[in-house]
Amino acid sequence: MEITSAQVKQLREMTGAGMMDCKRALQETGGDMDEAVDLLRTQGLADAQKRAGRAANEGVVESYIHMNRRVGTLVEVNCETDFVANTEEFRKLARDLAMQVAAASPQWISPDDVPAEEVERERKIAEEQAREQGKPDTVVPKIVEGKIKAFYKQVCLLEQPFIKDDSVTVGDLVKQAAAKVGENVTVRRFSRFQLGEEGS
Repeated sequence: MEITSAQVKQLREMTGAGMMDCKRALQETGGDMDEAVDLLRTQGLADAQKRAGRAANEGVVESYIHMNRRVGTLVEVNCETDFVANTEEFRKLARDLAMQVAAASPQWISPDDVPAEEVERERKIAEEQAREQGKPDTVVPKIVEGKIKAFYKQVCLLEQPFIKDDSVTVGDLVKQAAAKVGENVTVRRFSRFQLGEEGS
């Protein structure tokens, strides 16, 4: 029977297996999608977790070394397919993110990654500062929230203003790239090394 490219694409999205493997599995199972998934899993070509949604397990690790060679970064940026990972658009995003980490020294990717005790500490400091400045109790919570937002902009990569255009955040930049390539794009991790500094 004739296997359509739409069927191959659907099976690839469900399993993460290669195009040719998907086509072969569909041919061997007479186009039965469930049987094709089982066949690929039996052959060890499918990642069962990928069936649960649009997993971003492809991508690149990009590096950036500043011209003075005293600061270097590594950033892992993920997308759904190796095809997108190899596009100029995606590579450019990864390079920009590596430069951002070098220039702006984020500590975490997003506010969700910041430990609760760190946020609590910042809240206490902001509250004490507001009270020392004689601010009324009614406005203290708003001041504290504003300070927490500013804290996130400083320490969270996705909340930071983009170094090449501070009218957008890094998070906006990632969303724009995802819209252009038509896939889920995520920043998985990063490391920053500065000569003479402990840790990353």
